[in-house]
Amino acid sequence: MTDTAALETLEQDVLAQIAAATDEAGLDAVRVGALGKKGSVSLMMRSLGGMSPEERQVMGPALNGLKDRLGSAIEARKAMLEAAALDLALASETIDVSLPVRPEPKGSIHPITQVMEELAVIFADMGFAVAEGSDVEDDFHNFTALNFPEGHPARDTQDTFFMKPDAEGQRKVLRTHTSPVQIRTMMSQTPPIRIIAPGRVYRCDWDQTHTPMFHQVEGLVIDRETHMGHLKGVLQDFLAAFFETDEVVTRFRPHHFPFTEPSAEMDVRYERVGQAVKVGSGDQWMEILGCGMVHPNVIRNCGLDPDEYQGFAFGMGVDRLAMLKYGAPDLRDFFNSDQRWLGHYGFSPLLQANMATGLS
Repeated sequence: MTDTAALETLEQDVLAQIAAATDEAGLDAVRVGALGKKGSVSLMMRSLGGMSPEERQVMGPALNGLKDRLGSAIEARKAMLEAAALDLALASETIDVSLPVRPEPKGSIHPITQVMEELAVIFADMGFAVAEGSDVEDDFHNFTALNFPEGHPARDTQDTFFMKPDAEGQRKVLRTHTSPVQIRTMMSQTPPIRIIAPGRVYRCDWDQTHTPMFHQVEGLVIDRETHMGHLKGVLQDFLAAFFETDEVVTRFRPHHFPFTEPSAEMDVRYERVGQAVKVGSGDQWMEILGCGMVHPNVIRNCGLDPDEYQGFAFGMGVDRLAMLKYGAPDLRDFFNSDQRWLGHYGFSPLLQANMATGLS
């Protein structure tokens, strides 16, 4: 027989053990010793079967009450220990955010990525959206829609990476420019359109200033009133912002591109200061990009009426812009994965390009 006095003694003993537990492991040992399968309280509850009905009527509620009180005490102590452990962790694991990152960061932003970000920031400030497309294109979007005639040199395998013919005999191509993004945009959106299309492009070339894969950004504006004056203003403002100079001196020379008419190449004045190139002023001219008014055939190929809509387009090499701005002498170094080169020319990921505090 178990009397209530023994239960009170057991309760006081277990409560003292709960209060003395200093960690969750110790508290769990107390729980198992009292309420586990072979715990003291559990063994007392098993003895109820050998009691008389009168004894069970007294001891049953008493044991159940004891079990509930001890369980509540254990849960309360567990919550207290968890809170204390969290407070200790917070106190011991504080970080002084005013210090530089530890360990010292080894990675950096690649110059091409940096220039891509700068281009997006500059043109976004002019109201341009960023549009993207697939690196693999079909003949229509890469050539035909852009007014490239049959037999054009760009369609030759010496200049372009063609893929194996598919089941229908059609060959996909690694895009030679980001102009297909312009075509797809004109075919899917209603003017006015104002976009830039940055991305990788591919051509069969490899030397100090050319690589088989390089990066290009193209711009497109389509509406009812755009003219060459707008094109000139946009490009001059872009060059001034990109090279972070108050003024740039430029000139436009007549040229030929299948997808623009009239077409032009844009030159900018520059001068050499030691090994560096200062763009914007000087006594020498450098070709910087190609541009022109979108050819009526291109507008027509995209399902628009050239008598109603017109616009301009331009394109430039991102890698070359990076070389000019940041003084890299060889384009091939951009793709050699040399950590020393990346450490020298790379940019901190914590510094984001913006027009308010400076691009670079």
